[in-house]
Amino acid sequence: MFFDIAKCINIYMTQLNEENNNDITPEVKAQFSSFIAPFFSKYHRDRCYLGLRLTHGNRTMLQINVPAGDFSGLLQAKPSSGNDPDSGKNRPEVKGHAEEIKKYIIERAKKQKPWIVGTLTANVSPKEITFLEFDRDFGLVVIRRGVKLDITDGQHRKRAIHELIESADSYLIKDDNFPITLVLEGDFQQCQADFRDMAQTRQLDKSLLLSFGEFSGRVGISKELVSRVSLFKGKTEKIKASPSTKNNLIYTMNYIAKFVSCVFSNDMMNQLKEIDVDSTSDTLVTCLNQFFSECSNTEYIASLSVSELTNDEVAAFKDDCLLGVSVGLEVLGRLLYWSYDAEENYFDSEKISQLASLNWSREDEVWRDNIVRIESQPKNSSKPYKISATAGAVTDAVKAVKNKLGWV
Repeated sequence: MFFDIAKCINIYMTQLNEENNNDITPEVKAQFSSFIAPFFSKYHRDRCYLGLRLTHGNRTMLQINVPAGDFSGLLQAKPSSGNDPDSGKNRPEVKGHAEEIKKYIIERAKKQKPWIVGTLTANVSPKEITFLEFDRDFGLVVIRRGVKLDITDGQHRKRAIHELIESADSYLIKDDNFPITLVLEGDFQQCQADFRDMAQTRQLDKSLLLSFGEFSGRVGISKELVSRVSLFKGKTEKIKASPSTKNNLIYTMNYIAKFVSCVFSNDMMNQLKEIDVDSTSDTLVTCLNQFFSECSNTEYIASLSVSELTNDEVAAFKDDCLLGVSVGLEVLGRLLYWSYDAEENYFDSEKISQLASLNWSREDEVWRDNIVRIESQPKNSSKPYKISATAGAVTDAVKAVKNKLGWV
């Protein structure tokens, strides 16, 4: 019988490799079905999944795909509790994280857009399962009734999927399958070590996540600004967390994304999911190019390409002009919000000119005691200015400008 399935797989691979032929013949499908049916029949009271065996890190692992409906009965998380790490196999649950994942799936699925969650990792003692190898590490994984797979990595994904399949929105994922890497490991301490090792992946910088984000909402608008606004083009860090002066970089994608949210919603965390990227981008690009060319603090920097600037010029701009730091962009965004007509998708050009006429250097009185404070014992007596980026400081700065320009 095992010779038959090996022959079947060989035929299958041969047909795949044939030019312009990606379909398996009905005869091969029938042969495979007749071969595997008795196994599913024999183990019908257990949970059976086709799987691949692999060797990794001196241990045997199995790769299986599990229907969403099987999650609740098959997988279990054992988060630690209190101040006792040994009370569980992985960290305590992070409040709200599972809800974020669930919300992400629902939002994407309802719009029929692609979505993805990473492969879960679970462990089980080798004694608790059976692997029937057919050929070439391919076979049937039999998990007996009552056996639970302990999650090593993915407890929040598991909770999100479990809650979603139990909710009124279960139709969104009821036909989906989720990949699980099953580590044949029964030692408790090694499972804890596995969780620790998998958790050491470096967190991605926000700028990188935004740069790879979907071209919609504030991410789409931010990408347009970075390529079309004179002060941002070539001067924005798209990968790392902070802009390198040595590379003549002034901004990050994260700075600009928060700025965009402030412009259109006065809330720097708003994702602007429902906003039209093309029309709003065009309007904001025109607005900003006008502002940066009229503003005496930005005119010179905006007129030059990144290759034409020197490190000293970039350093001086970031050190002296509030528009060279994140909090300055936030204040500008919140002020532009009050010059924007959402119904007409229009920025008041007169108000833009008024904002451009302001002195955006740290020395100007309009910023004093809000986003700029005077240090009592500064390291450099000629530059005793300390930046404050608190919400209260930003609010006070916006009020001060509106009062100065008579917008109240």
